[in-house]
Amino acid sequence: MFTSFSTALSALHADSTAIDVVGNNLANLNTTGFKTSDVSFQDLVSQSMGSGQTQLGFGVGTPITQMQFSQGALQATGGALDAAIQGDGFFVVANAAGATEYTRAGNFQVDANGNLTTATGQFVQGWMPVNGVLNPSGPTGNITVPVGSLQTPAPTTNMSVSMNLNAAAATGNTFSTSVQVYDSLGNSHVVSLTFTKSSTANQWQYSMSFPNSDLSSAGTPVTGTLTFNSSGVLTSPAAGSTPPVLAVSNLADGAANMNINWNLFDGTTPTITQFSQPSATSAQSQDGSPAANLTQVSLVNGGKILAQFSNGSQVVVGQLAMASILNPESLVSAGNNNYGLSAYSAPPAIGIPGTGGRGTVVGGSLESSNADIAREFTNLIVFQRSYEANAKVVTTVDQLSQDTINLRPQ
Repeated sequence: MFTSFSTALSALHADSTAIDVVGNNLANLNTTGFKTSDVSFQDLVSQSMGSGQTQLGFGVGTPITQMQFSQGALQATGGALDAAIQGDGFFVVANAAGATEYTRAGNFQVDANGNLTTATGQFVQGWMPVNGVLNPSGPTGNITVPVGSLQTPAPTTNMSVSMNLNAAAATGNTFSTSVQVYDSLGNSHVVSLTFTKSSTANQWQYSMSFPNSDLSSAGTPVTGTLTFNSSGVLTSPAAGSTPPVLAVSNLADGAANMNINWNLFDGTTPTITQFSQPSATSAQSQDGSPAANLTQVSLVNGGKILAQFSNGSQVVVGQLAMASILNPESLVSAGNNNYGLSAYSAPPAIGIPGTGGRGTVVGGSLESSNADIAREFTNLIVFQRSYEANAKVVTTVDQLSQDTINLRPQ
């Protein structure tokens, strides 16, 4: 009889723990990246009685909880620094003490020092470019966003023009176009290109010049000849040869001297043709840029962090790291939506999202909690009924004990 009492008490304790777990799951229905816990029950050793064919159990042991890392729904937020993981893996963060933790919550923000942090202040780990080169095989560190920075100007060193010269043009016919370039101070200048149809078939004379008004002393135009074959394909200068170079010195604004390569080929494909169509420019490009203010920092698909500047340029300023852990259910909750390693956790493998079995990162989205309200309410009812049933066992045993006591002789 007293075994029944302790057995029922063990069930009350187990059901109480299970209800606590369900309560925590329900409390975190709206927690970003939250993973629910399931409860596992196991019975205690049985006692053999009589000939051994009768066994009495001692009840149920303390339940074991295990986190379920099933995928939560992805919700588009439009947040510039929001990120969600689609698939396996964790973002890597460092707490104030420098300890490494892992999280699925990607609602990131920037602190006063420009560090990318979680909503609760942990430092997001990843890689930043060194001399413009991103090295994901190196050690991870804090990601610092260039808040309020000014992008220095980049002088033009290469330019290209995609165009057609009219094969039906008469001798002496001219066509002009221009390309805007930038010096080391970020000031813009216009390079003029003039083409004159030669008396020799399939030939054009060109002249490339810098505006004398932008120079302290007049410059010298670069001239040469373009030769096309009978199919209108540029043959001279030939692919692989040294392109025409416009050397510019004595800029009136005090900028550094410039050497601008005019690239006539995109690889081995000429950018200039000669067909019987009106001479026209279809595209042009150059690699210079003026000084520009930072306008926005955003986290995009793949975990890259892009800095966007007022001149339209975009620069990768960081790359999120992702950890792959073979047995994530062994992790322990560290609070603040983070998890820590336990003695049973496999060593995490750090790498770029989308590689080595790691999931992908979706920018502008967050992963919702994987708690299912219908399932949790069902479990809550089951555990409640179990608790009530075992409470009834306790009261029944108590009544039987009183009846037994009342059997004593009067």
